[in-house]
Amino acid sequence: MSFLFNDFSGWKSYCENNKVKLFEPVLEYEKDQKGRSETEVWEGLSRAYDVMKEAVDTGLKEEMTSRSGMINNGAKKVYQNKLTVLSKEFQNLISRALAAKEVNSCMGRIVAAPTAGASGILPGCLYTLQEIHGFEDKKILEGLLVGAGIALVIEQKASLAGAVGGCQAETGSAAAMASGAIAYCLEGDIDQVFNAVAITIQCTLGLVCDPVAGLVEVPCVVRNASAAAIANSSAQIALSNVSAVIPVDECVDAMGEVGQSMESRYKETALGGLAATKTGQQISKKVLIQDIEILPDEEYPQE
Repeated sequence: MSFLFNDFSGWKSYCENNKVKLFEPVLEYEKDQKGRSETEVWEGLSRAYDVMKEAVDTGLKEEMTSRSGMINNGAKKVYQNKLTVLSKEFQNLISRALAAKEVNSCMGRIVAAPTAGASGILPGCLYTLQEIHGFEDKKILEGLLVGAGIALVIEQKASLAGAVGGCQAETGSAAAMASGAIAYCLEGDIDQVFNAVAITIQCTLGLVCDPVAGLVEVPCVVRNASAAAIANSSAQIALSNVSAVIPVDECVDAMGEVGQSMESRYKETALGGLAATKTGQQISKKVLIQDIEILPDEEYPQE
């Protein structure tokens, strides 16, 4: 039977006791749970990464305007801006995270990693990491497995769903997955990888889920970009051996506790936060009217 991802301390002990790399128990778990061969798992990961990269490229090249109008080619505007706040690499990171998430908001093909609402974070981070460091795809795929293991633990101890734990459970978890994958790919040891996860969770703890008009567009898209930045900063801190102080398992427990105590209006109900603002309510009414007006006649049965 494969290792069960109940906590990070158990994952670390398993790897040390069996002298295996961090991604290997996740690989075995995937084979066992899905009944797939190792070759099939790697092929599936490769296809998923291809879709992630395609989503980035699509978002930066094609028309990205959502039906609500709230998303309007933001990724391209960031990518093409001649003014760089820090560096071209940072600009690329942000625009790629925006791009993949805009594809989701415009009904394109993405990888929910771990959710559709957070689908720009891993693509933005890994696409840019590979470009900068020249990693072979195999290394990135190992990083994806590490990210999947991180998500498995968070799912067990807290949640990955905005409707359960707020946006900390979606963009926060995706950022944690990305930071751990980044640290792993850059040859971080187990403690550094898990420290990156802990720091990321600390930076996103308490983030509410408040989608305007109930659509996963605003503020979801820009949060993907900010989460990508947090993932990279957390990995940089952890790889410099700066401690998160609070152990990663305790950080995830805190995420679960915060999610449970968060009021329902802050958990994907569009009843609080930005969704409840004057402008948010105006947009909600406008979108609702549009949806009603475009319904075909057969939706209204005659008496």
